[in-house]
Amino acid sequence: MSKKRALIVLNYDSDEEILEDVRRDPHNSERSKEPAESSILNNDSDEEDVPTFSTNRQPKEASQYESLDYDVCENELWKRDQIKIAPKFTVRKDFARWVISLQIGVCTALVACCINIVIEELSRLKYGFLKHQVDVNVIHGDLSIPYLYWALTNVVPVVIGATLVAYVEPVAAGSGIPQVKCYLNGVKVPRIVRIKTLAVKAVGVVTSVVGGLAGGKEGPMIHSGAVIAAGISQGKSTTFRRDFKVLRHFRDDHEKRDFVVGGAAAGVAAAFGAPIGGTLFSLEEAASFWNQSLIWRTFFASIISSFTLNLILSAYHGLSSFRYRGLFNLGEFAPLPFDYFELPIFMLMGVIGGCSGALWNAVNSRLNMFRAHAIRPRWAKVLEAAFVAVIGATFACLMAYTINDCRPLGNDPTEHPVQLFCQDNEYNAAAALWFQTPEATVKALFHDPPGSHKILTLAVFVAIYYPLSCVTYGLSVSLGIFIPTLLIGAAWGRLTGTLMVLSFPASSAFVTPGKYALIGAAAQLGGVVRMTLSLSVILLETTGNIAFILPIILTLMAAKWSGDYFNEGIYDTQIRTSRVPMLPWHLEPEYQRQSARALMATPVVCVRLEEKVQYLLHILKNTTHNGFPVIEDGDDVSNGRLIGLILRSQLVVILKRSYYQETSHFWESTVTIEAFRDEYPRYPAVDVRLLEDKCSGDFSVNMSMFMNRSPYSVEEGTSAPRLFQLFRALGLRHLMVVSPENRVRGIITRKDFLFAH
Repeated sequence: MSKKRALIVLNYDSDEEILEDVRRDPHNSERSKEPAESSILNNDSDEEDVPTFSTNRQPKEASQYESLDYDVCENELWKRDQIKIAPKFTVRKDFARWVISLQIGVCTALVACCINIVIEELSRLKYGFLKHQVDVNVIHGDLSIPYLYWALTNVVPVVIGATLVAYVEPVAAGSGIPQVKCYLNGVKVPRIVRIKTLAVKAVGVVTSVVGGLAGGKEGPMIHSGAVIAAGISQGKSTTFRRDFKVLRHFRDDHEKRDFVVGGAAAGVAAAFGAPIGGTLFSLEEAASFWNQSLIWRTFFASIISSFTLNLILSAYHGLSSFRYRGLFNLGEFAPLPFDYFELPIFMLMGVIGGCSGALWNAVNSRLNMFRAHAIRPRWAKVLEAAFVAVIGATFACLMAYTINDCRPLGNDPTEHPVQLFCQDNEYNAAAALWFQTPEATVKALFHDPPGSHKILTLAVFVAIYYPLSCVTYGLSVSLGIFIPTLLIGAAWGRLTGTLMVLSFPASSAFVTPGKYALIGAAAQLGGVVRMTLSLSVILLETTGNIAFILPIILTLMAAKWSGDYFNEGIYDTQIRTSRVPMLPWHLEPEYQRQSARALMATPVVCVRLEEKVQYLLHILKNTTHNGFPVIEDGDDVSNGRLIGLILRSQLVVILKRSYYQETSHFWESTVTIEAFRDEYPRYPAVDVRLLEDKCSGDFSVNMSMFMNRSPYSVEEGTSAPRLFQLFRALGLRHLMVVSPENRVRGIITRKDFLFAH
C-alpha cells in the first residue's frame, strides 16, 4: 500500500533571533505553514522512515550573522564531566593552553614570514623590471611602454587576488579586523575562522601588495592569527574532515574565544614587532572578556610570534643580529629629542589628523555603501579592483614623469632609484616614492635626510594617495589600512616640518623632518582607527624611542577626540554599516529609560520538560530561534514556569543520535558531553523523512539531562542599562524575562539593543 511522505528540510545555520510573533499553538501541524525549502515527494516504499542528517547549508534569505554561546551550558552531562576531572587533568589542561599559545605564536610568525618573503621577492622583480624599462625607453622619449608595463604588472596580480576573494571566499576581503572584533564580541561571522579563509587571505595580501594597491599586509595578519588560533585550539579540521581526537575540552565558544584573542595579539606582534602593543590591541579593540591568566597567555603568544619572525627573517636576510622585529620594519631610529613648546604643535597636528581621518572615514563609508548596491556581481568587483590598480599606475606615472625632483644618489635608501630626466648620478625623488612597496616608502619618509623631497613632491603625493587609499579600502581584495594611513600621515607630517623650517629658519634647530613625519603618521592613523593606548605602544615598540612616548600619546589623544566629534573609527563604522549586531561599550541613550518589558520579544517558543519529537521538529522547521525555554505547569506551551533552557544545537544532536525517552535504556548509561563536542562547531542540518500519518508522534525527548537548569532570567521591570550590563559582561546570548511567579513572559537577545537590527 503506497503512502505519501513529506520531506522536511530543517536548516540549522541561521542564528538570527526573529522578533516576529510565532503561533501560540504550534502543536497543531495543520495550522503551520510549510517552509520555502519543503517539498512533497511520493514514495511507494513501505519502509519506515528514520531521521537523516546532511551537511549544513545556510539559506540565502537567512541572516548571515549568528550569536556565539559564550555562556557555558551547565547541564547534567557537563556536571558529570566536571566530576570525572582529576586534579592532574586540570594541570594538563592548563599546560595544554600554554602549549597551544606557543603553537599559535610560531604558526602566525611562519605565515607572516612566508607572506613577507614572497612580497619582497616579487616586488624586487617587478620594480627592477620597471626601472629597466624606464631607463631604456626614456632615451628614446617613449614613456608609454613603461606605463603599459606598470599597468599590466599591477592588474595581473590584483585580478588574481580579487578573483580569489570574490569567487572563493568573500569574507577574506579587507583587513579582517572588524570581523575579528565582532567574533570576540559574541557575533559569529560566517566562515571567519576557516582555513580556506586563511589561504585566500594570504594569497590575496601578496597579490594586492605586489599589484601596487594602496594597502599593507599588517592588518590582515591580525585576521590570520585569529584563524590560526581557532584552528589549532580545536584539534580538528572541518574543512578537511579530520578529527585528531585531541583538545576536545576546548571545543566550545568561550574556550575558542580566548585562543582567538591570543591569535589576534600574535598577529599584531608579527606585523609590527610589538608584543606589548599586540596584547593591548586585543584589550582595547578586540576582546570583550579578560582575566589575568588570559592576559599572560596572550602576551606569551605575542612574544613567541615576534621572536620567531625576527629569527627567521634575520636569518633569511643573512644578518648576524636580530633586526626584523616585525613585518613593518622601520629600521633603527636615532634619538628623537623634543622641546616642550613643541607639544602644542604636535597636538595641533593631531587635530588635523583627526579631522582628515574623519573625512576619510565618511567618504569611505559612503563609497562602500554605494559599492554594496551598485557593484553586486562578482565579475564587477574584480573589474573594479583592476580599474583601481590601473588608476594607481596612471597617477604614479604622471607624478614621476611631470615632477623633476632630482636628488644626488646615495642619500635615499630606495633599492630602485630611477633617473628619468635627471642628470647623471642623480635620481628622481618623486618616482622613488612609487618604485617600492608602501612599507619601504614609509621607512624612507621617516629616515631620509632633510631636503630629500621637494614641497611640491610631498604635496602632490598626499593629494594622490589620500583619495587613492580611500577608494582602495573596500575593494574585493585582502588589504589593510595601517600602512597607507601611516604613509599619508608621514608625507604630510614631513611636509609640515619642511614648511616650518622654510617659514621660520630658526626652527631648524629642533625641527627634523623624520620626527614630524612620525607625528603626522601617528595623527593620521589615530584619526582613522581611533586607537590610543595600543597604538601608542605599537609605535613606541616599532621606533624604539621610549622618550618620545609623550608626544605620541598627546597626538593620538588629540586625533581621537577631534575625530570622534564627527564620526566613529573606520572599524566601528564598517561594523555599523554592515548591520552586524555587535554590542557597543555603552548603551545607546534611546534605551536608558526602557525596561525588559519594552525590549523583550513575545510570545516565546517554549518546550516542555517532556516533549514530543513531532513538536520539536515543528519548531526547528518553522522558527530560526536558537534557544528555547523549558517550562512546566503551563496552561499552554508559551505560559509555563521556567525550569531551564535548551539550545537548538542540542536539539539537533539529540534528534541525530535518537536520544528518545522511549529508548533511554539503550543510551542513557553511555551518553556523554563528548557527543555534543564532536559536532562542534558545524552542527548538521536536519533532513528528516517523516511518514505523513505517523510523523514520529510515538517518540518524545526528556530535556532534564540536556538542558541548562540555571539560565539567566530577569523580571519584566528590570531596567535596560542593567540588562545591557548582563549581556556585555557575561557574554549572554539569551536572557529570559519572567513574572514574579517565574513564568515565561518574553526573551531578550543582543539584537533587541540595536535599533538597526
